[in-house]
Amino acid sequence: MTEIISGTSLAKRLREEIKQEVEILREKNIVPTLAVVIVGNNKASLSYVNFKHKACLENNIKSIKVELDENITTEELVNEINKLNTDNTINGILVQLPLPQSIDEEKILNAINPEKDVDGFHPINVGKLVAGSAELIPCTPLGIMEMIKSTGEIIEGKLVLVIGRSNIVGKPVSTLLLQENATVITAHSKTKKLDTLIENADIIVSCVGKAHFLSGNEKVKENCIIIDVGNNYVNGKLVGDVNLEKFIGKAAYISPVPGGVGPLTITMLMRNTLVATYKMNK
Repeated sequence: MTEIISGTSLAKRLREEIKQEVEILREKNIVPTLAVVIVGNNKASLSYVNFKHKACLENNIKSIKVELDENITTEELVNEINKLNTDNTINGILVQLPLPQSIDEEKILNAINPEKDVDGFHPINVGKLVAGSAELIPCTPLGIMEMIKSTGEIIEGKLVLVIGRSNIVGKPVSTLLLQENATVITAHSKTKKLDTLIENADIIVSCVGKAHFLSGNEKVKENCIIIDVGNNYVNGKLVGDVNLEKFIGKAAYISPVPGGVGPLTITMLMRNTLVATYKMNK
């Protein structure tokens, strides 16, 4: 029997814990505050920002939206970020991606104070992640780890297959799993004999970005955990990398799309905002 890992239910429980921590901080006149910078009027980006804003308010985290014109220059945007860097009332800074093509994305992300970098994308935080000393870790990989751990299954010693090697998901989640003493294989478009790797894996994390990349025809272990990080649209419908229905009865645990990793990504953003708040108020 396959158990569906509900990211929605898990996120709800974790947000209650976050809300309680925020209330304790507020009693000490410390107000966790997240600033989200959005450039232009990309509809998808505006929707994501509004989701984040609503989630923060529901959990008593102060959320500030910094909305900027799409014609802003890289230098002007760096200046706006520096204002947030030096503002002691701001604990976390997030720049909503993608940015307009005219802006140097790397320069912008590097301009964020690493101690306020709640996305965990700054090179200093990436280096700390690899070294095993990171406190601010990319949100989606953190959410994936919460989902795997929620099954109660032990990660140590397991063979984990991460399909995808992006800097945002694939590489950091591979690193986190390695730190849990798993044996990790990071597969990608050049990987050979992928079906064999899938068949032997105890845990599969798919972050390819291709609808139903795992069709259901693949052989998997009956005790396998499958985490679907896909966020794909087919005929206007949101679907994952994994054809969930075809894996029901084949795997032990599987996460759905929607209602899987997505809610946990925003939850981990709030968790990182709390971490940054604690760091600023030591």
